[in-house]
Amino acid sequence: MRRAYRTTGGSLVAHDQGAHLTEWVVGDTAVIWASQASEYAEGRAIRGGVPVCWPWFAAGRSGDVSPAHGFARVAPWRLVEEAVDQHSVVLAWELTGQDVRGLDGSDLFPHEFRARLQVQVAEAATISLTVRNEDRAPFSYEAALHTYLHVGDIREARVVGLDGADYYDKVDQQERTQTGDIRFVGETDRVYTADGPVRVQDPVLERTLLIEKSGSPNTVVWNPWVDKGAAMSDFGDDEWPLMVCVEAASVGDRAVVLEPGAEHTLSTRVRVLDESGS
Repeated sequence: MRRAYRTTGGSLVAHDQGAHLTEWVVGDTAVIWASQASEYAEGRAIRGGVPVCWPWFAAGRSGDVSPAHGFARVAPWRLVEEAVDQHSVVLAWELTGQDVRGLDGSDLFPHEFRARLQVQVAEAATISLTVRNEDRAPFSYEAALHTYLHVGDIREARVVGLDGADYYDKVDQQERTQTGDIRFVGETDRVYTADGPVRVQDPVLERTLLIEKSGSPNTVVWNPWVDKGAAMSDFGDDEWPLMVCVEAASVGDRAVVLEPGAEHTLSTRVRVLDESGS
């Protein structure tokens, strides 16, 4: 189900499939970006917004797991909370092991769990994924909030706050260390070992986006650039300059391990600053 809301500060759109915030507009300008080519079809991942990657990221730690990014982003989550006023919107969905039985890939995670995805939008947008182990044995999982941010032109934007952080470059499959700010000159797909805030400085739109995270030992930065963007059927050929993903994540050797009865929350908060960064 598609859910649309308008507040004094802007508007947002969310879908029950995937518990997915797909659009957030402040004033007249998008902050959370979605592709115009996305299909919004049952059982198909939505390209853009904030997909919930769970219980694995990409092709998993083994490198050969499907569907990509897990089953949560196409699962039928149940809306359990909706609080709306003129200034803010709060939505929450739940998903359990029973809800996903029969979904593609669910047999690869045969555990009892309860997941809650909460979206709170006011002057900032906060997305939180809480997973509780309701099984009798420990389990582990990867998770990411795959946040697509709108920028005026990726070639002019830069990501600040990761200087000195180690990262794995998935494009050339090399371990590297970041020097200075991230500037974009080609396909970028990096998993940083970093848990602090970052800023996306966008001179074209004359603003800075502040991304703050918690429960997130990794930060993923992604832009497909020309060729990869053109190869995706749900991504317009001319859209790659308009977005960058900065993702709160817990992946690879920093995957979450939960004992029975324990829970973990991964969250990201996006706030719009003016050109001065305030």
